[in-house]
Amino acid sequence: MLAARVYGNEDLRLENVEKPRITSPEDVIIKVKMVGICGSDNHIFHGENPFVVLPRVMGHEVVGEVAELGENVKDLLVGDHIVVEQISYCGKCYACRQGMPNVCSHLEALGVHKDGGMQEYLKITAMQAHKIDKSVPWETAVLAEPYTVAGNSTTRGQVGIGKTLVIQGAGTIGLLTLRMAKAKGANVMVTDIDQDKLNFAKENGADEIVNTKNESLKERVTKWTNGEMANVVIDAVGLPQTFEQCFELVSVAGAIVPLGMSEKYSHIAQKPIMQKELTIYGSRMQSYQFEPVIKAIENGLLIDGGVVNQKFDIKDVQKAFDLMNNHPEQARKIVLTFD
Repeated sequence: MLAARVYGNEDLRLENVEKPRITSPEDVIIKVKMVGICGSDNHIFHGENPFVVLPRVMGHEVVGEVAELGENVKDLLVGDHIVVEQISYCGKCYACRQGMPNVCSHLEALGVHKDGGMQEYLKITAMQAHKIDKSVPWETAVLAEPYTVAGNSTTRGQVGIGKTLVIQGAGTIGLLTLRMAKAKGANVMVTDIDQDKLNFAKENGADEIVNTKNESLKERVTKWTNGEMANVVIDAVGLPQTFEQCFELVSVAGAIVPLGMSEKYSHIAQKPIMQKELTIYGSRMQSYQFEPVIKAIENGLLIDGGVVNQKFDIKDVQKAFDLMNNHPEQARKIVLTFD
């Protein structure tokens, strides 16, 4: 079977590898139907992901059909449609005991620590297999994992009815966080420097959009909130300057949720954290978000709505990464297909 494996900086190879086999009674083998390319995959492609163990088959936004089952797996059938949870964890360490398996001491993530979904068949554990109704198109189902990222960040930031939220960045995660926040009843402003992305965010429910190339974001937030500032700020850009700006935009008793993984330092004074009594929530991947997200997708509360706009056969995986890097304005969400 075919698999796309990264060996180093921009060293991506399409290889023929052995199809996985059932070796444990808890195993599930799925025939991959679609896998999304995430920004973190692109970081791996460029040798910039600090967590990855190379060489590695990338891909953690995975959906497919059950092909084989271990003898202890009783709640799935061959042919079921599956959304794959990317993490496995010990369940015993301090993080797991605190309900945060996404930062487990023994965390393993598909496409990072273990081979992921950019291959025709993938073996996972039954715990990682979440059934989704067959009526849901693959283009929508493949967004379940990034929607869980949006679910986790909005849950961590306590986004809810009547709260004001600023999302910095109108990329895929920013857009899905917007939709998640609107489903939770928040008023949302989205910022970016790309007007087309902002226009799409407006079409997808943003109450306010701000092109930070042309306007003062602080002034717009001040006016929008009548001087209160935003109750929650989610930084989906991840640059030092966008993280620093969060502290100007957030209200007293507010929350900041950084989603970037930059290793560059930001210059943050202690005073605003103390004076406003702020809470800064880290948010890595997700914890226990798959079931509510899948139910919301099945009920039509969370949709594709044009986010998936580029598809490539697995044989053209290099072309997919070329598009992501050379023409990012053309790609909201790129997916690889296996038909």
